[in-house]
Amino acid sequence: MSSNTQVRPPLPPFTRESAIEKIRLAEDGWNSRDPERVSLAYTLDTQWRNRAEFAHDREQAKAFLTRKWAKELDYRLIKELWAFTDNRIAVRYAYEWHDDSGNWFRSYGNENWEFDEQGLMARRFACINDMPIKASERKFHWPLGRRPDDHPGLSELGL
Repeated sequence: MSSNTQVRPPLPPFTRESAIEKIRLAEDGWNSRDPERVSLAYTLDTQWRNRAEFAHDREQAKAFLTRKWAKELDYRLIKELWAFTDNRIAVRYAYEWHDDSGNWFRSYGNENWEFDEQGLMARRFACINDMPIKASERKFHWPLGRRPDDHPGLSELGL
């Protein structure tokens, strides 16, 4: 798969520790809500399935992210390791957001990731379910951007 010459450590084969590091780096990127920055973590010919939408390269992935964060406002995400092998990582995650009418949601999902030798994500398959919540039911309380290190993760929050 084409990835240019960019290298994104940690690199496969993954250990438990390097898989957790890779997941946190991905979470931090997505919490930036910066489509350009996030898209650089993917190969030029990355393949995505996100719900019923498919992306077949980095530019399509970036366009998807631009649309996503225009709709999903005040987006805050937490990812957690589910499993890993040599160049693959499975994560579970949840994120909270609201629409332009002020309706809040918590979206739950699982992703399967496959990486090239340079540590770029070549394949991403996501399954996601949205659950309406009241603003008072939110659990992700931090300023927009990176989740603070002392904020509980999914398991600690009972999610």
